Amino acid sequence: MSTLFFDETKPLLTKEEINLLPAITYEGEIVLVRSDEELQLAVNELKKNSLLGFDTETRPKFIKGAMNLPSLIQLATDKKVYLIQLQHITQTEELAKILSDEHIIKAGVAIHDDYRSLARLFPVSQGGLVDLAKLANQKGIKAQGLRTISANLLGYKVSKGAQCSNWASETLSHSQIQYAATDAWIGLLLYTQLIQLADSPTYLAEQAKPKKKKRRFRFFSKKNSEQENIAGKSLEESLN
Repeated sequence: MSTLFFDETKPLLTKEEINLLPAITYEGEIVLVRSDEELQLAVNELKKNSLLGFDTETRPKFIKGAMNLPSLIQLATDKKVYLIQLQHITQTEELAKILSDEHIIKAGVAIHDDYRSLARLFPVSQGGLVDLAKLANQKGIKAQGLRTISANLLGYKVSKGAQCSNWASETLSHSQIQYAATDAWIGLLLYTQLIQLADSPTYLAEQAKPKKKKRRFRFFSKKNSEQENIAGKSLEESLN
């Protein structure tokens, strides 16, 4: 996509306007990873890349206070999208190395939150992460979600039809596979498009604002007040 839809002089699209946009779907190769052996093959390919689109999917929670952990990790390259079903994986060390590698950019929305959830499953550090919402804001797009960023930057909507489906299922449906692959691929696409834009003048102005000095307040206790009164009387007596 060489032509961008975004125009900073115009307001963000409304939900109604986004719904009228044409949908965008990933149409490339998708690799399902359902074993440690398949993961090793995927890792060997993934580590050759310096940029990966990233996302995770978690089974929705229907009980208040319940917490579900990620069931799927999606990693997109410029050639393929890998969908890693975590319930089938027992050896995560090599995967964690890629996810933690500060020299491999992982681009996604709310990506730090995803990493905090993954850290409950296996040790992983937040290396090389780019939050697309923050990057979009830097470029003048005041949008937060993947759907709204895509709509305002590219002029396409991302379907959210399978978002609340059961991602912990033993076998993913075709619609789940397509949805998951698209989300990771869009992350990759948005990053490559956003970095071509100049920083927004409003963002630069905000960055250039001088930081306000913190005001220092003196704490007055009864003891301090009594000491100041004594000091004041001593000074007055010496002057007299």
